[in-house]
Amino acid sequence: MNQYMIDIELPQPITEEFAGLIPSQRAMVNVLMGEGKIATYSLSMDRSRLWVIVNAESAEGARGIIASFPIIPFIKFRMNELAFHNSVRFLRPQFSLN
Repeated sequence: MNQYMIDIELPQPITEEFAGLIPSQRAMVNVLMGEGKIATYSLSMDRSRLWVIVNAESAEGARGIIASFPIIPFIKFRMNELAFHNSVRFLRPQFSLN
């Protein structure tokens, strides 16, 4: 499985039409995170950019994941394949209460 950093430029200013898509965007991201297709999803403080780490077999697969976003008609994005992506989550053992 490969990882891709997606740098998304959001429209400025945010229109009502775009803002209306945010709940469905968040719902889609939650589904994709649950499926392991999105590892991280971050928004800049000024709300002009999103950064997404996508897990996919290929660049085409990563593009397909981004293309499924409800906000796709309004955004521009750049994609870079990552050699690695470390985070605290991967450094600490995951405990289960089961």
